[in-house]
Amino acid sequence: MLHHVALEVAPDGIEAESRFWTAAGFEPVPVPESLGGGFTWFERAGTQIHLLHTDAPVIPPHGHAAVVVADFQVTFDQLAADGHEISEGTRHWGERRAKVVTPAGHQVEIMAAPPLPVVD
Repeated sequence: MLHHVALEVAPDGIEAESRFWTAAGFEPVPVPESLGGGFTWFERAGTQIHLLHTDAPVIPPHGHAAVVVADFQVTFDQLAADGHEISEGTRHWGERRAKVVTPAGHQVEIMAAPPLPVVD
């Protein structure tokens, strides 16, 4: 199980990035005080997205986070209504998926469902 993905975001972009993750179905969660600040966290179904407040964020050109959303069409429509350019890709394993770029520039794949587990 992947617990979290940490994404670097400029401090002035945290608010817009937070709206993106909320629209994608994630809820804000408290950050442990022991970390000292400079973080914003979100969670959905045990998976977390950690936004690292960074003055000079590094955005991977091809790397991306992929998240399974509760309702693909609702999430797709919400992100599009919020002004995010979102494009549906080829279905793999018969399920819908789409790519979208967050306000901070991170690529995210939203998925209707994960593939079936590989069985040995």
